[in-house]
Amino acid sequence: MASFVSTLFFQVLLLVSLLHFSNAGRRRLTELMGDQSMTFQYHKGTLLSGKISVNLIWYGNFKPTQRAIISDFVSSLSSSPASLNTEPQPSVLTWWKTTDKYYSLSSNNKKPSSLSLQMGKQILDENYSLGKSLTRNQIVQLAAGGDPENAINVVLTAADVTVENFCMDSCGTHGSQGKKSKFAYIWVGNSETQCPGQCAWPFHQPIYGPQNPPLIAPNNDVGMDGMVINLASLLAATVTNPFGNGFYQGPADAPLEAGTACPGIYGKGAYPGYAGDLLVDSTTGASFNANGENGRKYLLPALFDPSTSSCSALA
Repeated sequence: MASFVSTLFFQVLLLVSLLHFSNAGRRRLTELMGDQSMTFQYHKGTLLSGKISVNLIWYGNFKPTQRAIISDFVSSLSSSPASLNTEPQPSVLTWWKTTDKYYSLSSNNKKPSSLSLQMGKQILDENYSLGKSLTRNQIVQLAAGGDPENAINVVLTAADVTVENFCMDSCGTHGSQGKKSKFAYIWVGNSETQCPGQCAWPFHQPIYGPQNPPLIAPNNDVGMDGMVINLASLLAATVTNPFGNGFYQGPADAPLEAGTACPGIYGKGAYPGYAGDLLVDSTTGASFNANGENGRKYLLPALFDPSTSSCSALA
C-alpha cells in the first residue's frame, strides 16, 4: 500500500484559472476552498504507537545546511509536552498535536496518543548507489536500509535524482513494508530544479492558476522548504494511516488522509493561489506559520481535524 502527496491542488488551480475574476468569481474561489466539511472513516486498523524512530536516508548530494533544515524539523516533533508552554508559538509541536485527535477517536476509552516520535539515525548515500533514476521499488529498497520495526524510514532524494512519477502525479509517497514486523516508510523528492511550481508552492509560482508572487522561503531554500511541507503532510498521513486501514476518506489506493485532505491551505482565509494569512519574519521577509528547534521557522500545511471535520491551520 502506498499513498501520495498529489498535485491535486494544481488541478484545482487550473480550474480556477478558467474562471472570470468578477465578484461572482471571487465568491466561487471562496466556495472552492471554504467547503472543507468531510468525514474521515476509521477502518479499524492499527495506528503507529509507542516510541517511533524517524530515520533519514539521504540519497544523493545534500549540503550539511540542507540536512539540518529537515533534521531540525523532525527534532521539533519530538519536543516534550512541557515545551508547549515555553517555546515560541505557534510551534511545530502545536501543529503536530492535531494528530492526537485521531488516537482519541480510535480508542474506546479516549486515551491520549501514546505515540512518541524521536530523531533516529541518518544514513548518507552520496554516491547514488542505485543511479540517478529510481523506480518506486528502488525507493522501498532504500527505505529498508533503516530500522526494520518501530520506525518511519524516510528516503529523501536530491534535486538531480528522478523518481518514477515524480512531478507527474506526486511529490512524495508513504507506505509500509514487511510481513511479520512492518516498518513504515516515506519518500520525498527535492523538486527545486524539476517541478518547484508543483511541489514547492507557495515558494515558487505555480504552473497553473493565479500567478501571484511566490513567498520567501523561511530557510532560504525553495527546494528544502518545499520538502518540509511534503514531509510534514506525509508524516501526519503515516501515523494515522500507516498500513492502509487507519483513517482516510475515499478509495484505499488513492485516499484522502490527515495530511493531504487540505491542499494549498496554510493559514486562515486561504484560497487557490493564496496560501492564507501567515506570519512574516521582520528581518528576512520570509513567510511561516510554525517555530521549531534551533530558532527555525517553517511553513506547515493544514491538517484535517477529525473532531471538527474541517481543515486546521496554525496561522
